[in-house]
Amino acid sequence: MTDTPPPATAAGYDPGLYNADLAPVPAERRDWSWVNMATVWMGMVHNIVVYEAASGLMALGLSAWECLEVVAVAYMVLFLAMWFNARAGTRYGIPFCVLIRSAFGPYGAQLPVVLRGFCAIFWFSVQAYAAAQAVDAVLSTLSPAWASMTPSLLGMQARMWLAMAMVWALHAWIASHGVHRIRNFELVAGPLVIIVGLLATIWGLRVGHGLGPLFAQPSHLHGAAFWSTFAMGVTGMIGMWATLTVNIPDLSRFVRSERDQVVGQAIGLPITALVFTPMGIITTSATIILFGHPIWNPVDLLLALNHPVVTVLGGATLVLATLSVNVVANIMPACYDLVNLMPRRLDFNRASRLVLVLGVFFMPWLWFNEAAGIYRVLDLISGLLGPVTGIMLADFYIVRRQVLDVPALYRHGGRYDGRNGWNVPALAAFAAGGAVASAGHVVPGLAGLNTVAWFVGVAIGAGLYLALSPRRDAHPAEDAATLSNA
Repeated sequence: MTDTPPPATAAGYDPGLYNADLAPVPAERRDWSWVNMATVWMGMVHNIVVYEAASGLMALGLSAWECLEVVAVAYMVLFLAMWFNARAGTRYGIPFCVLIRSAFGPYGAQLPVVLRGFCAIFWFSVQAYAAAQAVDAVLSTLSPAWASMTPSLLGMQARMWLAMAMVWALHAWIASHGVHRIRNFELVAGPLVIIVGLLATIWGLRVGHGLGPLFAQPSHLHGAAFWSTFAMGVTGMIGMWATLTVNIPDLSRFVRSERDQVVGQAIGLPITALVFTPMGIITTSATIILFGHPIWNPVDLLLALNHPVVTVLGGATLVLATLSVNVVANIMPACYDLVNLMPRRLDFNRASRLVLVLGVFFMPWLWFNEAAGIYRVLDLISGLLGPVTGIMLADFYIVRRQVLDVPALYRHGGRYDGRNGWNVPALAAFAAGGAVASAGHVVPGLAGLNTVAWFVGVAIGAGLYLALSPRRDAHPAEDAATLSNA
């Protein structure tokens, strides 16, 4: 079952570049309102990684209030980047893997698409395993028989294999029947997790008799040290969402208007983040009073509280939060990326099942023993995706002047073909921007670049692409006709 049936004018499209799931969403089928866009973002923003992010910033010496300032700056930058990059999806109804062909060419586009798909499946695997840990914690607390299932296979105990099977099955159920079911799931999951977070915050305020000790902790950084840490925190926050910055058209293609897209993202992204972050800080403040030390990991907190009802409800909330971020931020873009690679063989539903299988082969239980390795790999990928964001923005707003010949995106040999399907300016800008943005990870003397890697990648990617590309498209008359029919 697909969400976007092929238009009647599909004749002449290259079958290696087109199928029903990659086709432009007709205007009459773009039925997401600002409420849908906001709840989708709510479902993504309140996840375990974001919850724990404040602990990392405070461990570096920032105060709780300065953490909120970092969150405000980072998510405002993300909102602006996603607002502008989402516009092409809303206007033309096309996904990221099709839109990127305008800048990279149909063959060259496969490079950022594969990179984005790899990162999506990797993140899905890691986050789904985190949810499986929550399931295991709950069932181990409630059932001695469950806790006794200790035989191991491939480095993981039997009960964790069963917990993973449960979590994978939940992901499969939500992802089945395509984007329509995902939208409806997020309409419930996003607000529900916020409500549970509010209950936890009220508990934290009662235990702490106010905001708690973490909000009373002063900043330990000043001058250059403060600004360096502040910049690193902003870049780190952006890095968590650098992947979605490039593929936001996968979501915005279903939104009915530009206004709905902007309002929904404004509510769901910076506003939700500014509400969710202090929730985590206040709840953690309560753990200092109760246990004498901060507990930032929600699973550890549930085990420490040791209350069956709280454990079950809290564990269910953690699983729900992980599902809500995984299906939209990871499974959905990975499906489109896989369909783009094999449009003759895959549709959205088949691709979603393939994502689940590939997620197991990433063996996340082994990566969890090398957490530093996870973030090192993902930081490198984020550094490479910064230039992709810059190239996409420069191409759509300056080179193409916000006008695309949509049918040409589904054919070889047209205006977006570059040199035999490879657009050299985009490839050169991507390579140069990615190399500079990631240089700090391999050259110790350039480690300072890590604090602004995403910004450097965006700037170099956009600047070099514009320097190597013509300033306007070659067929403005045809583009005008395309726009009038879009």
